[in-house]
Amino acid sequence: MARPRATISLLAALAGCLFSGNAEARNRIAPESDTSSGIVEAFPVLAPFQHVRFCIRYPGDCKSNPNEADRLELNDETSALLKRINGRVNAAIAPALKSYGSNLADRWTIAPTSGDCNDYAVTKRHELVASGLPGRALRLSVVKTASGAGHLVLVAATTNGDLVLDNLTDAIRPWQRTGYEWLKIQSSRDAKFWSGLKASRAAPAVSQDQRKLRFADR
Repeated sequence: MARPRATISLLAALAGCLFSGNAEARNRIAPESDTSSGIVEAFPVLAPFQHVRFCIRYPGDCKSNPNEADRLELNDETSALLKRINGRVNAAIAPALKSYGSNLADRWTIAPTSGDCNDYAVTKRHELVASGLPGRALRLSVVKTASGAGHLVLVAATTNGDLVLDNLTDAIRPWQRTGYEWLKIQSSRDAKFWSGLKASRAAPAVSQDQRKLRFADR
C-alpha cells in the first residue's frame, strides 16, 4: 500500500538541510508583516524524532512557562536582538551535512563549530531565550523549500507578525514571504509537543524590484 503523501512530505522534510552564502541583504527585518495571517496551529502531530532526543539532552530548552507571553513586542530593542542573534549564529556555525543514520551519532546540537539547519535553529532559540525573550514566542518549524528539500527554521511570533530566522539568509522575513511549504511547528503551549498547521503554504518570496513593478502596473 502506498504511503500517504503527507507522511512522505514530513519524512522528506526531516531528511536534510540547505546552506546559503546569504545572497539577500544582510541584517535586516523585512517589512510588511501581517498579524491577521499568522501561522495557526491546527492539530497535534508527532514531534520530530531528533527533537525528542534534543529534549532529553537539553531539558532546559524544552521547558514551557504558561505565564509567558506567546508574542514578542516588536520594538527597536527586540528587532536589534533578533537581527544580532540571527547574524551571529549564522556566522559562527560552519555548514556541514549530517546523516542522522541508524547509529544515532548525529543529533541536534546547541552552538557546535559546524552543523546543519537544525543546529542553527536550536542555537538561535537557546540564545534568544537566554537573552530574556519568552520561549513560547520562539518556535522551531519544519518546512519544505521550493526545491523540495527539508529544512528547519526558527519562528519568532511578534506583535507585527510571525518572523523567520533562517540559516539561508541573514534577512529576517515574514513567514508569508519565505516561499516555503510549512509542515509542522513546535507548540506554543508546550515546547515538547508539535502541531500541524492550518495554512501550510506561504506565498512565493517577492523581490523588492518585483514589488515595485507590481505597484507600477496598478
